Amino acid sequence: MGVAISWDRGTLLIEGDLPRELRRLSFVKFDERVGKFRTLAMYYPNLLAVARAAGLGVEDRVWALHCLEARPAVEVELRPYQRQALSSWARTKRGVVVMPTGAGKTHVAIGAISLLKTPTLVVVPTVELVQQWRARLVKHFPGRVGVWYGEEKRESCVTVSTYDSAYAAVENLGNRYKFLIFDEVHHLPSPAYRQIAELSPAPYRLGLTATLERADGLHVDVEWLVGPVVYKMTPQEARGVWTADYEIEVVKVSLTEGEREMYKKLEEKYLSLLRRRGLKFKSSTDFQKLVMMSGRDPQAREALEAWRGMRRLLFETEAKVEAVRQILERHRESRVLIFTEYTSLARKVSETFLIPLVTHDVNPREREQVMAMFKRGELRALVTGKVLDEGVDLPDVEVVVILGGTASVRQFVQRMGRALRLKPQKAKIYEVITAGTREVATSKRRRREVK
Repeated sequence: MGVAISWDRGTLLIEGDLPRELRRLSFVKFDERVGKFRTLAMYYPNLLAVARAAGLGVEDRVWALHCLEARPAVEVELRPYQRQALSSWARTKRGVVVMPTGAGKTHVAIGAISLLKTPTLVVVPTVELVQQWRARLVKHFPGRVGVWYGEEKRESCVTVSTYDSAYAAVENLGNRYKFLIFDEVHHLPSPAYRQIAELSPAPYRLGLTATLERADGLHVDVEWLVGPVVYKMTPQEARGVWTADYEIEVVKVSLTEGEREMYKKLEEKYLSLLRRRGLKFKSSTDFQKLVMMSGRDPQAREALEAWRGMRRLLFETEAKVEAVRQILERHRESRVLIFTEYTSLARKVSETFLIPLVTHDVNPREREQVMAMFKRGELRALVTGKVLDEGVDLPDVEVVVILGGTASVRQFVQRMGRALRLKPQKAKIYEVITAGTREVATSKRRRREVK
């Protein structure tokens, strides 16, 4: 008795006289349209394991691999903790490696590709990261690295794609790579991107991130999409040894009298409306209740608007612009990167201090030129919104300024990490928050978690 398993655009078709062991699997369903059993491609390893345990012969028609082997021309040199991370992952060849920015997660991934020597698809969140991964991979796999995004679509034994492009192409590319690497894997559990993992039969999977947690709680799904956390290093553990030593300084600024009066009114309105609706927020995910209610409940919508008004006051107060002035004066010879929550504040800082602006709405070519000038030392400061939170290699940043406390530990760690590439001098992280507001408690809670 035997079965045949074939690939069908992100699913697997199972033909033959299926025994009871296969028929009763929860992830296997009978498709009346074709008269065959079907399952999502990600269950390929489970299907093989059950079939073989039942003594079935399996005719495997799943794979159309891009190449037979991805053997490195140059082996990657790993630090002791990177070797430990790779060894922990290699036990099952599935799972997530958590390391701070600057600790060399990419090297662990290249070590994993070298170990498996199998066709590999690397999925990253930004075009900038596509270029960075390509540059690093070609050193070890010359002539065997392709990219798949936008108008540049060229496959090779090791192919790098953006999440957007991989999502659009997974039904065609899914059975061409046995190894999936997800950089910044916290992006994967979103409703669209998770299909990259679900519609691929790849038995080998590696996720990389500095912080796995998501505000919506969906990070719990990473375990079944990629695997559990197999290795974790905190910023504190790497500090001063494998990444730059750093110091975090909290700068408290005050609202103007008019801003403070407006903030109190908005806060009072917000809390009053929450009490009327019986809402209590014990975690960041609880806030989604208010967002969902706002679509049909006018008072919930008013509460949400009041919250947004409070948030905008905190992030855009003039006092934060003045704090930037003092920090720039204190670090006249340093390379400084300034993060803001809102583009409007980024523009204000840019115009006030004549600092180049890097945001999503800046032309990509112009953005690339500005970044290159910053790396060459022709610019000493940049101001940005969220576009440089991740996926940017800026090895010479010495000072990071974060204008406004954010509830996201992940975002704080990513921004802090822009200054943590290993260097002799200590990196300086400034967090500018507004005294007497919710930013203070949020800042304390997040820094406790970072430590």
